[in-house]
Amino acid sequence: MTTQVIILGSTGSIGTQALDVIRAHPDLFDVVGLAAGGGQEELFLQQIREFSPRMVATSRPIQNLPSGQSAVEELAGSFPDATVLNAVAGGVGLVSTLRALEAGATVALANKESLVVGGRLVKDAMQRPGQVIPVDSEHSAIAQALLAGTHEKGMVSPVVTGKSDLREIVLTASGGPFRGKKTSELRDVTAKQALAHPTWNMGPVVTINSSTLMNKGLELIEAALLFDVAPDSITPVIHPQSVVHSMVTWNDGSTIAQASYPDMKVPIALGLQWPTHIPHVGAPLRWREAQNWEFEPVDHEVFPALRLAAEALKSSATHPSVMNAANEVCVDAFLHGRLGWLQMMDVVSRVLSEHVGIENPDVDAVLDAQEWAAARAGELL
Repeated sequence: MTTQVIILGSTGSIGTQALDVIRAHPDLFDVVGLAAGGGQEELFLQQIREFSPRMVATSRPIQNLPSGQSAVEELAGSFPDATVLNAVAGGVGLVSTLRALEAGATVALANKESLVVGGRLVKDAMQRPGQVIPVDSEHSAIAQALLAGTHEKGMVSPVVTGKSDLREIVLTASGGPFRGKKTSELRDVTAKQALAHPTWNMGPVVTINSSTLMNKGLELIEAALLFDVAPDSITPVIHPQSVVHSMVTWNDGSTIAQASYPDMKVPIALGLQWPTHIPHVGAPLRWREAQNWEFEPVDHEVFPALRLAAEALKSSATHPSVMNAANEVCVDAFLHGRLGWLQMMDVVSRVLSEHVGIENPDVDAVLDAQEWAAARAGELL
């Protein structure tokens, strides 16, 4: 039986790798929908010709294709039996996630901002356990590790026993290009330096977020919401090899880790066929060769993003969305030379401190909070 697949963000890094997986296993998948931002017109048209989806949409006009954000959101909710891979970048992906969940589709979530921006809205829109499957390598690793024990909560854990033996989630981070640096060494960082990630090949926004560890802050919020744990139960650690993608520690002291080479096709494939491991997706680790894995504590003075994320999650339901929106403005300003690397977190911190949170926001309230945060960050620039 084939899996119907909708890919939102099909021309981006995650989207193109997902299509690589599908191309290599055509008997397992039926691409019924494709959506893209519209910035890579020829690539998107090529994907349409190759996979012949039943519906397509673009955020920006391409020829006579359905366009506009509303068209993308409509596509997300058009196939109740499909798996919707949400690989859209940024908080704009929230409504598409909600539409897919409300339709009954399974969401393979690569758009971490959906949970960061609208965590409670996403959880309320779910109609069944396991309807959201994480695609981020870290959260995919946590989901797999949770299968080894008893954990009653969380969107993806299949074990429901009325209790939990979970002690701690260990969230690994590569450390980005500035691992080991001191604040004094980072005053004149350029965009070119921040974009030179030592392990992963990602888009510019995610790569800059990785350099500040804001990407890990967003993932901390995502993990807390996905698996229903307090942020204090999540311990970020630096692991520069990016082989162990995250770990779970149980009350008896044992730790379960998921390890694989840095290759996003592995968690993408698992997200599309959860919990089945499709053969021949990535290269297995070479255990006959010597190797060293390092783990280091996070320097929270140099990289305050993780502290800001944990505080935002504890403050209110809208503080995480405000943090994300302010950060997006700061990243854009840094990439265009209008803000220093160190100043990004200063602006985000200031916006968070000024925000009056809302505990039970609807979609409009979340979007209003984002709009306010983006405007306020722009003023502070």
